[in-house]
Amino acid sequence: MSGFALDWTCPPLGFFAMSESSSSAKTTTRPTLGHADRLLFGDLVISAGQEEPERRVVESFISAVVQSEHLNLLVGSGLTTALGVAAQSGSTANMTSALSTSDTTLDEAIEKAAVVSSTAAGRGSTPNVEDRLRVALAAQVGLDFVADPRADLLRAATGEALTALRDSVAAIEAAIGAAPAQHPTDKASGPGPLITSFLNSLAGRVPTRDRLHLFTTNYDRVLEWGAELAGLRIVDRFVGSLEPVFRSSRLEIDYHYTPPGSPKEPRHLDGVVRLTKLHGSLDWQWRSKERQVVRVPTAFGKSSTNDIADLLIYPNAAKDFETTLYPYADLFRDFSAAICRPNATLVTYGYSLGDDHINRIIRDMLTIPSTHLLIISFGDDGGRVTKFVNDYRLTGQVSLMLGPAFADLTRLTRDWLPRPATSALTRAQTSILGATALSAATTSGGATHV
Repeated sequence: MSGFALDWTCPPLGFFAMSESSSSAKTTTRPTLGHADRLLFGDLVISAGQEEPERRVVESFISAVVQSEHLNLLVGSGLTTALGVAAQSGSTANMTSALSTSDTTLDEAIEKAAVVSSTAAGRGSTPNVEDRLRVALAAQVGLDFVADPRADLLRAATGEALTALRDSVAAIEAAIGAAPAQHPTDKASGPGPLITSFLNSLAGRVPTRDRLHLFTTNYDRVLEWGAELAGLRIVDRFVGSLEPVFRSSRLEIDYHYTPPGSPKEPRHLDGVVRLTKLHGSLDWQWRSKERQVVRVPTAFGKSSTNDIADLLIYPNAAKDFETTLYPYADLFRDFSAAICRPNATLVTYGYSLGDDHINRIIRDMLTIPSTHLLIISFGDDGGRVTKFVNDYRLTGQVSLMLGPAFADLTRLTRDWLPRPATSALTRAQTSILGATALSAATTSGGATHV
């Protein structure tokens, strides 16, 4: 199906039915979509130049997605970028720096292999620092095996690159954390309100549903920061308080509470999410003596002072054998177990489909007919998002919100995402109105036949 062309100019079909009276009463002209904006919800396709959809159309669809039996959210670097923009920060992650040693031939070989790695992953012929690190670290291991002195050159170069990457990511955290809650000029929300609204909209699920499971490829800790601001409790694989230790045992740990007068009827506690960081984190450390992964307490926006060689941030892989390294095998098993099951939904935000080892698991998920994927993306680097949607266009399992009109974090949280705090009241109101209307109709009907 890769040859199937998605027709973005197709007019909207009747995905959501509206009465003739409500359609004719519409007088407000909505803004038109920009050239990069696309919306695909089932048979509803809206593209550049057409009017934006009504909020209720998008909100109702996402509300249905949020109440899926198993809901998962995969976050990429786009979320951190969006929060950085909201913070008006000029800091960016150091993702383009090249590795340099005193051996020019070795440098050229590493760069050539990094280009191959980037191309194989579908990111084009311009590698980033993760591609270079992945190649350099693999080469370093091989050179160590044969006692080649060039291994020391690579060790020093990768150490410098990792240090620069760690410090640049920490600088972004610091800028986001220091930003005011509201811009003094345009009155737009700052990063704190944006991340809390974003998380609460997806975490606000019916208590009988499975917990929202957060996955991220990012090394930063904006999700942990946002969850703390939102009052969400996080469940992950770490056990302990002072220096939590990563555990391979996968137990369905959860939070419950006992209502007054019902000691034998514990209920799910609201505001609990699961978190899996697929590529490691700034505060994860490998302790070789104990053979353990430890989360070292580090303030948000601060770089860890531990040995850079023990820092567990994972250069993205182009080959699946790399994901078998501990603890990444456990993390990727959690990802596949969470999404590759019936009635599972995966929402992606800020993930550009540039990691082939993750895309393979998503494709496996879509072989299950009851699963669904909602892609929310600001841009489409290399056309990867469009190509992926084209491949699954006829299955009806993939929905898309593409472009600034939908994926800008301010617009997403303000205009499109459901408001969880009012969802329970809305359901109750709908039920009451429905019962009232039925009662009135019955009474009216009875009076007519007398």
